[in-house]
Amino acid sequence: MSTDTAGFETPRYGAASLADLAPSVLASLGVEGEPNALGLPPTRRACVLLVDGMGWEPLRANRGRAPFLASLLDAAGPITAGFPTTTATSLTSFGTGCAPGGHGILGYQVAVPGRDRIMNSLRWDAEIDPAVWQPRRTVYQRAEAAGVTTAYIAEGRFEGTGFSRASARGSRYVAADDITELAVKAEAALESADRGYVFVYHSDLDTYGHMFGVDSPYWRHHLGLVDRLAEQLADALPADSALYVTADHGMVDTGPDGRIDVESDPELSAGVRLLAGEARVRQVHARDGAADDVLAAWRERLAGRAVVVGRAEAVAAGWFGAVADEFLPRIGDVLALARDGVALVAPVGEPVESRLVGQHGSLTPAELRVPLLRASPAVC
Repeated sequence: MSTDTAGFETPRYGAASLADLAPSVLASLGVEGEPNALGLPPTRRACVLLVDGMGWEPLRANRGRAPFLASLLDAAGPITAGFPTTTATSLTSFGTGCAPGGHGILGYQVAVPGRDRIMNSLRWDAEIDPAVWQPRRTVYQRAEAAGVTTAYIAEGRFEGTGFSRASARGSRYVAADDITELAVKAEAALESADRGYVFVYHSDLDTYGHMFGVDSPYWRHHLGLVDRLAEQLADALPADSALYVTADHGMVDTGPDGRIDVESDPELSAGVRLLAGEARVRQVHARDGAADDVLAAWRERLAGRAVVVGRAEAVAAGWFGAVADEFLPRIGDVLALARDGVALVAPVGEPVESRLVGQHGSLTPAELRVPLLRASPAVC
């Protein structure tokens, strides 16, 4: 790639990425045909705790706030999320075992091909069938077909949503609306399964990061609660089981000085048909015949503040993994990846998101690296 991507990293699909975790867990549970890229040891029951927004870098920097997780850090290392480093993409990579280019949920906000509109992947669009938009079999479907009992434990408000049906269909959904319920219901699910795969999702750390920043007392104090949840899950593990703790992405803090309005700037809006993505990674869909001019304008205006590439360049760089032909039109003609401290905001179209302190989506280590920690029952 000719573009200067210094300070960025590429996802490690097929070797050490979030997309490799669930297939490796299934392989450890004896499910045939699942690759064990992470080399996880055999077990009969596995629990994965995914903490939204708990990046590897801030976890290490705040290890004093999380003594249990800190006790697992020295024997572990980071894996990478996928691209973009955002919840919708990451949870689908985890839930399918596919890189983003293989499952098609390619960002927080994505253009709907053939329609002049954007779909928010987390809020979904009632006119779009989740099983058509994301057609791959999930790891939960594959586990259940192999005789492994699954449970998906998360807040009740996510149950039955379009995004949940796209990313996690096939599992038994167990509603749990606070940390205590997560621990209690995960323990029950593990105890009741002879061969079991339990997924636990907690979102509040990400919320505090967005509102107040990763470098805030809110984020650090809530990390302590997450640490206690992980410890409780580890203490509840039955014999011949394992707990894995990971995240969907990290986060970087941004402030008013780093915010660039890419929505109202006439040079940046010229030739633009749709503005997708989010503040740390923009996917720009150009009007017919305007893609080259849009690429040149965005490169000039954002020089030193963002890496700006065309679709073909992003695909060739492997950021999405191998991209299925059917999903190529969902990717912007132009992509802008923000550098440290920069947020590419759209205050009119995204008034709430544009004011957030913590942001993610780009390929800096702070956003891309997530932990993979393992705990197992103590042997007496």
